[in-house]
Amino acid sequence: MDIGSIFLVLAVFLLVAWYLVRPFLENKSFLVSRESQELSHLLAERDRVLTALQELEFDFQLGKIPQEDFAPQRELMLRHGADILRQIDAVQQPAGGKNAEPESQASAAQPTAEDRIEAAVAARRLVAQGAVAPGRNGGNGSHADDDLEIVLAERRRSRSGKSAGFCHKCGGALQAADRFCPKCGAPVASRN
Repeated sequence: MDIGSIFLVLAVFLLVAWYLVRPFLENKSFLVSRESQELSHLLAERDRVLTALQELEFDFQLGKIPQEDFAPQRELMLRHGADILRQIDAVQQPAGGKNAEPESQASAAQPTAEDRIEAAVAARRLVAQGAVAPGRNGGNGSHADDDLEIVLAERRRSRSGKSAGFCHKCGGALQAADRFCPKCGAPVASRN
């Protein structure tokens, strides 16, 4: 072996070693902060309670749950949801910040947690009935998450209404606006 090939092998070895050791030297931590994790957990719990309230009301309307059972269960879920909203507010607002108001002024200016839960349930009910346009919160004071959910629900409803059958060659699902099968590319027969 000549000196050039030794240097080439040494250079390749150093590059491979640097590539393997680099992640250990960078000390980057991808840990999620405790507050962020707690907020994510609380938002998921809020969504779970809202879904449970919606299902409870739906079951009551279908007659699966009697009136004497419905009222206490709904009240219990509303209280749990209100507690979750208070915890979300506590996590999102810095303690003792500049914008801290006296409690009497804050309670008069902002709706209570129970009112916010009621508004969120009402907004979801309107979306389910198709009475709310995407991106509108109907003046109920809901958060941006609820606006996003409204847009997603509207999109799902509009896409489900445009189904036009299946491809005659591959059996893939077709939409009303499709001129060619999105799966195999076969031309779609005219639907006149």
